[in-house]
Amino acid sequence: MKNHFAHVLFLCAILISQSNLVIGQEADQPSTSAASNEENETASTSRNFTFNYGAAIKDVPKDAKVKIWYPVAESNAQQTVQLLETTSETSMQFNRDQKYQNQIGFIESTANGSDAIEFQLKYDVERKEASVDGANRELTEQQKQLFLSANSLVPLDGKPQELLKDATLSDETMAAGKSLYNLVEQHMKYDKSKPGYGKGDAAWACDSKTGNCTDFHSLFISLARSKSIPARFEIGFPIPTDKDQGKVGGYHCWAWFHAEGSGWSPVDISEADKHPEMKDYYFGKLTADRVSFQPVVTLSWFQNQNLAHSIISSIRTLRWTEKFGPKKRSN
Repeated sequence: MKNHFAHVLFLCAILISQSNLVIGQEADQPSTSAASNEENETASTSRNFTFNYGAAIKDVPKDAKVKIWYPVAESNAQQTVQLLETTSETSMQFNRDQKYQNQIGFIESTANGSDAIEFQLKYDVERKEASVDGANRELTEQQKQLFLSANSLVPLDGKPQELLKDATLSDETMAAGKSLYNLVEQHMKYDKSKPGYGKGDAAWACDSKTGNCTDFHSLFISLARSKSIPARFEIGFPIPTDKDQGKVGGYHCWAWFHAEGSGWSPVDISEADKHPEMKDYYFGKLTADRVSFQPVVTLSWFQNQNLAHSIISSIRTLRWTEKFGPKKRSN
């Protein structure tokens, strides 16, 4: 699970060979998901929009070899994605990471010392409301091992599991998942004011009792896996509901847990915390106000005193334009 939470280089990862420095950037913004007293009226059931994803890497030393990895959106049970066009001075390559089989884009270029290295991808996205995904009702032994494993940030024992010492969980996986969902939502508050948030450190989340979407869901995954419930992480971008075009300021993430015979169920606990009137909704469902780019790879960071992070003055461009307005659930 370390690939998910330790230095998540979701937006873009750049390796500059002259400096041997890996630079990444992540951000999180509160979603503008609709919220009111009636959750059934506010939950978006479908969205159709174009999504522009790109970066401009500036101030790179002349003749530096630059390697860029970036996530690629794909179709799945919750979204249909079409790559409309790509823009890059060099050819784009598309591969998959071996462990999670996520599609990763790759660009390699040599800096000329004056112009920015730029690329952009434009997608057409049709997103629908997510619910239980029954495509994989049973997991293979390899999948179980993958989604039940621990690492230093998502442990199977220790501080996170102390939250369970007085809890009695049902033997039925869906009911147990709901108890863990409620426990995390009650224990934590969406708050990015404390240093250390956003790393997905489940033990830190226990102590802090605050954090962003990454922290909420790393804690949930830690608790679920410790109870032999397979769980995984998904990351993408929120799509605002109060306008039909504009910039997207940061990522959003959520989690899924697996119940044998039923499949994967989604949870979005940080959104539930921000919108208490939708707490019941966000267990087992996700609004269509998002696009998934899936978990990406984690790259090692190398320290180098000769080149600061200021080498990148503008790393990403995220914009969307609505094609058809959000469709709401009708009573």
